[in-house]
Amino acid sequence: MPSLLHFTVCFLTVFYCTYQVSGEIESCQSQCGRHLQNCSCHASCLNLGNCCTDYSKLCLQISPHSGTLMGGKDFTVLHVTFDKTINVTCSFRFNNETDTQGYISESGHAHCISPLLFQTGHVPFTLLFSGVYSSSPSGTWLAVHHSKVSEDEKSQLVESKTWQYYGTPGYNGTLTMTWNPSTLPTQHVRIEVWGYNETGIPYSETWEADWTYLYTLELAHPNNGSFTFTPVPAQSPYDHWEVGMLRISASNQNEGERNIHSLWSVDHAMAWHLGDDFRKDSAGWARDKCLKWHESDERLPDFLSEIIDCPCTLAQSRADTGRFHPDYGCDIDSGSVCTYHPGAVHCVRGIYGSPKYAAGQQCCYDERGIQVLTSDSIGGSTPDRGHDWGSPPYRKPPRVPGFSHWLYDVISFYYCCLWSDNCQYYLELRPSSDCRTYRPPKVASAFGDPHFITFDGVNYTFKGKGEYTLVSSSYKSLMIQGRTQPVIHVNGSTTSVTGFSSVAMQEGSSDVIEVRLAEDLVMTEVLLNKEPLRFNRTWIDLKGVFLFYGADKRVTAMFPSGAGVEVRGSGKFLSINVLLPEEFMNQTQGLMGVMNNNPNDDFTLRDGSVLSTSSTSEELFQFGANWTVTTNSSLFTYDSQWLIENYQEKHDFEFLPTFSVQEDPNDPLTNNMKNICGNDSFCRFDVLTTRDLDIGNATLMSHDNHKNLVQNLQPVVSCGWLESPKNGKKEGTNYLNNSEVKFTCNKGYILVGPYSRRCQADGTWSGQTSQCVSGK
Repeated sequence: MPSLLHFTVCFLTVFYCTYQVSGEIESCQSQCGRHLQNCSCHASCLNLGNCCTDYSKLCLQISPHSGTLMGGKDFTVLHVTFDKTINVTCSFRFNNETDTQGYISESGHAHCISPLLFQTGHVPFTLLFSGVYSSSPSGTWLAVHHSKVSEDEKSQLVESKTWQYYGTPGYNGTLTMTWNPSTLPTQHVRIEVWGYNETGIPYSETWEADWTYLYTLELAHPNNGSFTFTPVPAQSPYDHWEVGMLRISASNQNEGERNIHSLWSVDHAMAWHLGDDFRKDSAGWARDKCLKWHESDERLPDFLSEIIDCPCTLAQSRADTGRFHPDYGCDIDSGSVCTYHPGAVHCVRGIYGSPKYAAGQQCCYDERGIQVLTSDSIGGSTPDRGHDWGSPPYRKPPRVPGFSHWLYDVISFYYCCLWSDNCQYYLELRPSSDCRTYRPPKVASAFGDPHFITFDGVNYTFKGKGEYTLVSSSYKSLMIQGRTQPVIHVNGSTTSVTGFSSVAMQEGSSDVIEVRLAEDLVMTEVLLNKEPLRFNRTWIDLKGVFLFYGADKRVTAMFPSGAGVEVRGSGKFLSINVLLPEEFMNQTQGLMGVMNNNPNDDFTLRDGSVLSTSSTSEELFQFGANWTVTTNSSLFTYDSQWLIENYQEKHDFEFLPTFSVQEDPNDPLTNNMKNICGNDSFCRFDVLTTRDLDIGNATLMSHDNHKNLVQNLQPVVSCGWLESPKNGKKEGTNYLNNSEVKFTCNKGYILVGPYSRRCQADGTWSGQTSQCVSGK
């Protein structure tokens, strides 16, 4: 029998179905299903949709569901219509409340305009109605970092370098911007200039961020998708705004009005907007700005000591997916266009801001896979006072996504390095990390007919059918769970072999992420708090977790602790890699073992007792069953009758797997198996138990992937940056174990000390410091 709570929700559903098109009262029958959290109306009620997670309101479905954090996006509430005469307000709630004026279209659908939010992630909103609509249905809007929205969601600066260098030698003439005119249903548009600034005392409660309307460039321009103009130097009080955007809106809107349907340009350094003093002597103007920035930034708190250290090698940086992600301005997988880092082929950024100052790390590497340091090259990596992605709770500087980074790290780079030749001042306060304190994460994996490799390197196979704890840690309250199900043959019969079909995870009070195979056991789908998540972009910022969707269909969840969980479809199963930093040492338990560099205690049961690493397959089956999740602890979604029936019991005690299998030389499958698997025992086992070469091949690739991760994340010794002798030069910029740096002196000087020094295994340089002394 449905619970009283479900009846309450269904009553709300009936309420909304009662007031339908043109205000007519339509009575309809509601039905309340027991399929987890879904509660839907009768078909005549247009299927308003889902219950909110607190079961007290109906959650609205909207389209589109995301847009830039700058706001201005018009979105529609789906599946329900309203009386066109009512007024609607859209109230967005996150730390504080922002209201925008909504409207009812001719079709009766409610529309909202997304507001300027200064934050990314899912933001709850509520519809507030006048008249008879006394209850307030809710939904969520996804605010996205402005650089990550699609090209159609912002206007483009044609030859953007000219825009950002305008007024410096060689850059003048007209400027052109383009946009998709279909995004704004109007014949004429207004084009405005907006500036970004942060005021108040840094790192105090008075520090505030704001976007300010400056002036209108064009009052009524045809909405033809293109605007060309010749910039005129801005006059006081507008000429001091150096970072900003252009906004395009309907020409009949009031100038500077916030939170209206609009389209924003990319954020940029507004050189074209600066005054005559910049154009008359851009290098001198920029030098003065650089020196003033240097002076003011020096007075701010030191953030360098608290940011995460860089990986020592390119291989480490690409493998440590729980803590670093590719820099979209210098990504080897996207062609390595490293404009601001000459000599580098790849850069990564730390995913999360530092704990106190919300600062960010950047690390760059050359074609040798070695770090590029600012002490050696202008192309070296530079940390950021303002993390480019911002940092929760956002809104307050320097935590505003993208824009704080522009003010404290990007425009200052223009002053010192691009508009003038004074980069030494910038690099002095933004020096590269040299990786001496970097510690790579440990990796555990599970794949195939579930084969496990623990954090400490123990290999075993557990083929239970049910839901199990892969990793549980009191540190940061990390929980990762896996669901297995039997392999189904082509003829529909099941086998005595299981594989992972779903992985669910949460850290602390973060959103719950579940990655699972769809019913066809081929496609993967992602659930956010038990609801399908639409992946229409590579990165998604969520509560307490970032999600990355790779080109190889890999879903990676990255948590603030530095934990990374990679899940990908592999054959008819999911494969799982978990990466944990050293803070998790002696803090884990579950099927992936105790992470402490001691393989002998990896088979630790819940009660603390330990099975031997030489335990039989049957004994290890009992170990696996011991880590069954409970109904109360489960993070999984049960949104079908099949799931409810099959996983009511979290471990199927009646399921008896195949513990061992013999290779039959007369079996025609054996030769094909050997050709695919070689000596990989996991691959061979899975081919013979499933009779499926594709599954075996998927197991082989997953196993190889694990081995590559472990290899790439091996610790590397760094001796740190070594400077050139005064009045001399050095040859070599590799400071890792066994590398050599050689020294020569300028003409008229003699080298005193060793002509070369080698990085030793203990992290120190051989020999004494070399000096160049006068030969006179």
